Amino acid sequence: MIIHSIETFSVAVPLTKPFKTALRTVTIAESIFVKITTEDGFIGWGEAPPTHVITGDSLGSIKFAVEQVIGPQLLGLDLRHSERVFQKLHRSMVGNPSAKAALDMALHDLLGQLAGLPLVTLLGGYRDTIETDFTVSVNDAVEMADDAARYVRNGFNVLKIKVGIDDIAKDVERIRAIREKIGYETKLRLDANQGWEAKEAVRAIGQMEDAGLDIELIEQPVKARDIEGLQHVTLHTHTPIMADESIFSPKDALHVLQTRAADLINIKLMKAGGIYQALKINALAESYGVECMTGSMIETKLGISAAAHFAASQPNVTRFDFDAPLMLAEDIVEGGVVFDGRHIRFSHEPGLGIHTDLMNLRFSSKG
Repeated sequence: MIIHSIETFSVAVPLTKPFKTALRTVTIAESIFVKITTEDGFIGWGEAPPTHVITGDSLGSIKFAVEQVIGPQLLGLDLRHSERVFQKLHRSMVGNPSAKAALDMALHDLLGQLAGLPLVTLLGGYRDTIETDFTVSVNDAVEMADDAARYVRNGFNVLKIKVGIDDIAKDVERIRAIREKIGYETKLRLDANQGWEAKEAVRAIGQMEDAGLDIELIEQPVKARDIEGLQHVTLHTHTPIMADESIFSPKDALHVLQTRAADLINIKLMKAGGIYQALKINALAESYGVECMTGSMIETKLGISAAAHFAASQPNVTRFDFDAPLMLAEDIVEGGVVFDGRHIRFSHEPGLGIHTDLMNLRFSSKG
């Protein structure tokens, strides 16, 4: 299975409602799709959305990295020697994790096809189905409570609430309003997206604990590189703390694990550079007795399919944040995972199960 060609395609899909966090507001999901074709005609697909405020990747940088830097170094390599291919991929240039992730997805798609197995099975096959949470964007308390109630009515039993955009008093007010609206049967996860300082995070979380608001976990309360602050929050609160933007690489994960700076880890393929590195991060976390969640950026079903195959294959990945395709006005991807409300199922097709013939019809020109 020799790598013959690598192509990129630009895609853009509107969201049904603006996605607001402490870091950014998104109204259109933009991505670069990557297509790898082998000499024997197999096709693998990957995706990389630009997330400037987290990964530093833009549409232009992803396209350039894939087409001009990394891609040419992969041409002619044999996927039957996959370890050599992934080593080349990750040593090809510094940074650019999203570009690497898109190529990594496409390579794993091809490996599944080479084995004749769904990728989830090839990677371990621990689960047949998984369930996603649904994200409530940060807005005023009334709007967030109304959104939360609507998602619960739509069958979601775990909500991820965005906070950290302004002062902690308003954040506490938001969570109170949501609890008053939906009750306590639904799990709530909070994601501050680096929006708090360590001491105010402890104060805010303490107020929510004292009020009995029953929060499952708090994700990335402080700045990404403030590991001491993250550790301070973890040590001074009862609610489990999850590291997200603080962890891109296995080295980052090891530092957080060794310092006990977080109780949980959120693995995203766009940060890790794909499944190859995500498996290493998860294995490290598991060795320390730390469970992981797998999440995503604002991606189409293509990127989510790859992340879901990875997450479902690993017993230590116990939480899933894959709601992004449900936020889009249109599903542009044929094949891949199947959504039924909060439930995600996998097809029996090899690799990611993407229907490349239909993808070719939709994206007939290079991005």
